[in-house]
This record gives sequence, structure tokens and C-alpha cells, in this order.
Amino acid sequence: MASSFLFRSSVSLFRPFNLVQFKHTLHLFLSSPRLSPICSLSGLAETSRESSLPRGVGQAVSEASCSKILQVVLVSPQIPGNVGGIARTCAASAVGLHLVGLLGFQVDDAKLKRAGLDYWPYVVVKVHDAWPDFRDYFMQQEGEKRLLAFTKRGTKVHSEFSYRKGDYLLFGSETSGLPPEALLDCNSETFGGGTIRIPIVETHVRCLNLSVSVGIALYEASRQLNYENLQIPSVSCIHSDTEQSLISQDIYA
Repeated sequence: MASSFLFRSSVSLFRPFNLVQFKHTLHLFLSSPRLSPICSLSGLAETSRESSLPRGVGQAVSEASCSKILQVVLVSPQIPGNVGGIARTCAASAVGLHLVGLLGFQVDDAKLKRAGLDYWPYVVVKVHDAWPDFRDYFMQQEGEKRLLAFTKRGTKVHSEFSYRKGDYLLFGSETSGLPPEALLDCNSETFGGGTIRIPIVETHVRCLNLSVSVGIALYEASRQLNYENLQIPSVSCIHSDTEQSLISQDIYA
């Protein structure tokens, strides 16, 4: 019985090597846009500045008149679905959302829009290029305020921590957590409130989903503050004219 595996002749397998043609092919391959790094420091920063948030974001609410009792801060989130779900939670609890640093997606990503559904007009989103930019913004805010870092190695349990008005709840990347400079600021005596953890059984699960973690933390903080952030009169927060998008310089503070 003849074998079904045939060997090609050495002539077809070992063709003459053309170094010039190889260099040209390699140059075209490496310069292909498909190989541009997702987390390129310069490329992604430019993309983030040029991109626009989902259409209508913050359009139906007035930032000046709505509560700033609590704020959610995401540092370098990587998954658009998580951010979209968190934006929906922020809209439901009248809480502002901050996106800080390099993102693992473009802010107009279709998955981001889909996860946030039609709730984007009801959440105020601010984008900060890097942690120092957010820190400068934070320092300029009036009133009492603290930075609270939610991390797997937090020293206090989320339900045993005492929250205050003006707290900023910080969450890091799904892959690497909060950067050292953010943790340092959260532990500083100036405006840091410490590190907090949400307890889990780590036998089979490394950590909770980012969107789930934000929901747990945000509603525990809201509960302790008697849900004051949810008691905002809708008349004072809703614009009568929602035709014009509020994607403006203020959003990119």
C-alpha cells in the first residue's frame, strides 16, 4: 500500500536565499500597522487625546449641580466592557467617573458603548492623561477629599472602613492593579485614606471582576452615607436641551 505522505524534492524545499529580498520583506512586515504596540506610550497617548467618548456622554446631567459625594477613578483599565458596566453603575448612583493613564482600548470602542447602553448621557466622565495630571486635578478640588485605593492587598476590609463625603474610590488595571505612585498617594498623610480590600476565597479565584468590585465598593460607601448621592433632585441635574453633546475640554480635564 502506497504511503499518503510524499516528500517534496530538495529543489522545492531549499530555494536560493535572497538576502536583499528578505530585508525588504522584513521591513514591510515590521512597519505594518497591525504590529503597532497596543500600549505604546506615545502612540496610545495621542490616540486617547484624539478619540472621543461615546456619543452623548454626560449630555443629560449638569456636573455643577449634581452631587460629588463620591467619585470612581479607574487607572489604566484594559477591558472596555468593564468600563462600560462601571459607567452604567456610576450613572445609577449619580457618581462621577475618571479614566486615568493609558487605556487598553480606544474610548470610542464599540464594546464600551454597548456595555454602557443608553446610560452614557447620565454619567460625567473625565479623562486624565497620566497619574500626575489626575493628582493635580484632585488637589484643585475644594472641600474635604481622600484617595482610597482598592487593592487585593488592602489593609482594611471594605465593609469595615468608614467612608466620608468627598472620597475618591480608586481601582487599578485588571492585569497589574494600581501603580506605585497611586498607592503612595493613597497612603500619604496629606490626602490619602489608605488601602482597602474586598475579601474573597482565593483558593480558585485570583480576584473579582473590576466592574463587580466597583459596584460592591460604591454601594457600601453609599449605604454608609445614607445614599445621599442618590437623593439628588432630578430637575436640578437634567438639562432640558440634550441635543448638543457635552464632549468638551472640561471632560478632558
